[in-house]
Amino acid sequence: MTTALMPSWLEVTNEHLHAVVHSGTGPVALFVHGALGSRSYWNDNLAALQQVCQPVVVELWGHGRSPSPDDPTRYEPSGYVDEFERIRQELGAPNIWLIGQSMGAALVMHYAVALPHRVAGMIITNSASGFADPIEWQERNRTMVSKIADQVDEEGVECLRDSWINPGRSKRISATTLSFLDEEFSEHSARGISLSFRITNFALPLGDSLKEISAPVLFTNGIEEQRFQKHLPRVKLIPQVEVVELPASHAVNAHDPKGWNKAAADFISKHANPGV
Repeated sequence: MTTALMPSWLEVTNEHLHAVVHSGTGPVALFVHGALGSRSYWNDNLAALQQVCQPVVVELWGHGRSPSPDDPTRYEPSGYVDEFERIRQELGAPNIWLIGQSMGAALVMHYAVALPHRVAGMIITNSASGFADPIEWQERNRTMVSKIADQVDEEGVECLRDSWINPGRSKRISATTLSFLDEEFSEHSARGISLSFRITNFALPLGDSLKEISAPVLFTNGIEEQRFQKHLPRVKLIPQVEVVELPASHAVNAHDPKGWNKAAADFISKHANPGV
């Protein structure tokens, strides 16, 4: 089963994030990819996770089929919190699981801080943007990330197709998933991608708010991403965090889908059915 072939149950509009609702057994779970990803990023994970949850795959502003709003505040983490909450309400779920990768991991953590009573649990991957020191991260954005946004403004999003930022260039991801990601890259909006770098990325670090996350959290650490490992002490600020190490780099769930799928499915099962 692939995300590229699944229907959208939540209407595609110019105002809201595109979300694909999949069938599944168990609680609703929002899947949120990172920068330059799209709905098929989770292609190698969905079948396994459908056994324990109902996946709802969200695409970020300007990514895939999601629109690029004119209002810059929509790109703030608070704008995403509003959208995730709208999706929860539309699905009639009293609470939800949150599953995020990279930028998506940071965004679901913001939701968990803002609306803790709506979060049943969370599974996240390596996210320098979420766990970095806020001051250092913002300086990095001013000196490096803003230049990437400038290039997108000048040349269009195709200038990043072969960039290290694009998960679709990783040869460790399955060929089928890479094919889907390659097709969906053409759907990205230059305006939306640029604003995602300038606004969303700048505001992502949670700082001491990590201590306010009250839900059970599984952190799936891609131990081969050496530059992330310095952030592990901040990961452990989350009160109920469990860490599992996997032989993967930044795109943890796509590099080691077998290991990640088992860890994620077991974690959801344990917390959705305590004592079973």
